[in-house]
Amino acid sequence: MKKLLALTLLLLSNAAIGGAPAPRDGQHDFDWEIGAWGTQLKRLREPLSGKTDWVEYAGTSVVKPVMGERANLVELDVRGGAGRIAGVSLRLYQPASGQWTLHFANLANGLMTEPMHGVFKDGRGSFYGQDTLDGRAILVRFLILPMDAGRWRFEQAYSKDGGQHWETNWIAIDTRRERASTNVSPTGK
Repeated sequence: MKKLLALTLLLLSNAAIGGAPAPRDGQHDFDWEIGAWGTQLKRLREPLSGKTDWVEYAGTSVVKPVMGERANLVELDVRGGAGRIAGVSLRLYQPASGQWTLHFANLANGLMTEPMHGVFKDGRGSFYGQDTLDGRAILVRFLILPMDAGRWRFEQAYSKDGGQHWETNWIAIDTRRERASTNVSPTGK
């Protein structure tokens, strides 16, 4: 099953970026995000259950470059009627493939998710990975989409059928609060 999931992820990732990725310099793909952001987040309370109960949160995301700007660290802290979500995402650039890996750790349980792999193309980020939900293997898709120069949408979806159908379960809209001192455009160029 794991081999099938890995193959499916590779095919989804390649399809999302238009074929097998050629090595490229995507080291600055996330430069636009360095700084502080206000975050409005909603998440599906019980993903892949058929239920449609969403919970909302508000707070901040702070993004910092690390490791000579070949990685960055996101600190997420949001609160809402369902409690608090506090976590950290480590994003690592892989120069040989021109791809990024995204690793998320939830501070509530102290666990790090399996990495997601992907790239930015035409100003949009597409990342894929695998996880488990209620003991079953699932695929995860994470999209990063520009709304305008100061707002971005982060959308997570799960698939229980190998990527044929996706259910969005996490939508965050980040609005810039403070821009770090960097001279890059919102598309990272």
